This record gives sequence, structure tokens and C-alpha cells, in this order.
Amino acid sequence: MNGTLQVVLIIAVIAYMLIRRLAGEPAEAKRMLLLPAVLTVIGIVNLDGPAHSGTALLFLIGTALISAVLGALRGASIRLSRRDGIVFMRYTWVTLALWAANIAVKFGGNLLLGAIDKNGAAALGDSVLLTVGIGMLLEGVVVLGRALRSGERVIWAQGRDGAPHQTSPWLDDLQRQLSRRGRG
Repeated sequence: MNGTLQVVLIIAVIAYMLIRRLAGEPAEAKRMLLLPAVLTVIGIVNLDGPAHSGTALLFLIGTALISAVLGALRGASIRLSRRDGIVFMRYTWVTLALWAANIAVKFGGNLLLGAIDKNGAAALGDSVLLTVGIGMLLEGVVVLGRALRSGERVIWAQGRDGAPHQTSPWLDDLQRQLSRRGRG
């Protein structure tokens, strides 16, 4: 995937998600887990051999870890509520600030790597999808964990055009286990 297409894809995904989550939306496990997992896999596939440079590999690991931590913090900063019998999630200003920090760290890290190791920076040019995907995945895992512990219904996917929401036996079982663990 070329750099321009990758940047457009990242901006589109983040903008779509920010708009929906600022307004508030159902906590859908499918959306919180699958899209970030797909972005992470695409990011891994698009890596252009960072192992050729120890510096580049170190920067990749560092930015991935920072993205994971910031994603988990974003997940903790999201406001959860109950609406229509299900868990809703809504971004806060703290969540937005953490997104801005995440983007600044990634691009700042890439600029710093470019100043230190131009070849390494070229090898990691396509790692943005990987680090964004990792951060979003950790955000989703934290939000999902919080939502499941809330005692309210967590859906797999939102129903479309008046259709009922899709549920998941796996999520229901996980929520029952977490509820029992919380009481015990």
C-alpha cells in the first residue's frame, strides 16, 4: 500500500470513529475488536523489513508500546452509559487529547528516526497502520472489559434498518463469568 493511500485510509478511519464516538454510540464488540485487528494485520503485512536496522526495530517496538499504552488510557477515559438497555460509549476531551498525543508520538518518532537513520525510517514508513491498529485494539479491549463488568447488555453488532442488535453467546458467557468474579 503506498504512503498516500495509507495516510488517507488512516485519516478516514480515525475521523469516522471520532465523529461517531464523540456523539456516542453503542459499545459494539465487533467494531471495537475487528477493525483494529484488521488494521494491525495490514500494518504487519506492510512492514518493509525493519529487522535490517536495529534502530528502526527499536523505534517500531517503542512506538507500538507507546500506542498500546495510549490506547489503553483512551479506553479508560471513554464515558460509558446505559441507553435503550445496552451499553453506550462516548469519547471525552481526555480521549481526544490522548489521540492527539498518540499521533504526535508516532509522527514525531518517525521524524526523529529519519534524522538518526534514514534507511531505518524508510523501512518503517508503512508502520502507521500497525501502531494505530494496536492502539485501537487496546482501547477496544479496555472499553469492552469495562462494558462487560458494567452489568449492562453488550452487543456484538448494532442492528441496521430496524433489525434487532446482534448478540454473541461468547460475550454473554464472558459477561456472566466477569459478574460472578466481581461478586465472589
